[in-house]
Amino acid sequence: HPFTSGTMDDVRLTTRYNENFLPTSLFGVLHEGGHALYEQGLDKNNFRFPAGQACSLGIHESQSRFWENIVGRSKGFWDAYFEIVNKLSENAFGAVSVEDFYKGINCVSPSFIRVEADEVTYNLHIILRYEIEKEIINGSLKVKDLPEVWNEKFYDFFGIKPPNVSLGVMQDIHWAVGLIGYFPTYSLGNLYSGMIKETLEKEMGSVSEISKRKNLKEIREWLKERIHSKGRLYPPKELILKATGEEMSEKPFLDYIEKKYDSLV
Repeated sequence: HPFTSGTMDDVRLTTRYNENFLPTSLFGVLHEGGHALYEQGLDKNNFRFPAGQACSLGIHESQSRFWENIVGRSKGFWDAYFEIVNKLSENAFGAVSVEDFYKGINCVSPSFIRVEADEVTYNLHIILRYEIEKEIINGSLKVKDLPEVWNEKFYDFFGIKPPNVSLGVMQDIHWAVGLIGYFPTYSLGNLYSGMIKETLEKEMGSVSEISKRKNLKEIREWLKERIHSKGRLYPPKELILKATGEEMSEKPFLDYIEKKYDSLV
């Protein structure tokens, strides 16, 4: 399972590979890299104090989802980096145009694996886990019944049924290591990332165009100033309000999804 660990001066990533499906590792690394950049952007002068620690899991996931999707799945990013990836993969995409590659990595379709899900269906994966998790905690669902309940809910949500537990209830590490209540932070991260994108673009221009110019450092420095360096000086809602000037809202994320995928479809 992709993961980030360590502190601001020693951040380490894990990833996984599938020789027949590049996004498995590529977007896993972008996601975990977002976590790592957050850790590296914290205030070194306040290391070991709350002001030098990450604000919350939701804010942490806003950074990972921002780099994975809003930057990493943008057209401008691939205008800039497609040829590099093609070269590193020994011309595996030689017959593919950057336009078709961009459409391919943004294909919307029901899928079994959460970490490989598209931006449109991803939050359904989170809702499914959250509903099951509540039933586990309140005692209305026994652990032994998880595979059956998972498969039933998954079919209700996506119209497909996992053929085995590896593609079903056993795919995530969170419950096994005791991270109960973690899954909703991914959806919070998506919503935060939409607000961050909207504000950043008002001040600096399109994320896609910045990426196309290979000016990713500009994005990182903006995020460091508005989010990373603030640590736990403010609770999440207040941090987002100070960073964007707006109260927490789902609208920027929904606007982003609608605009992007209307043009793709």
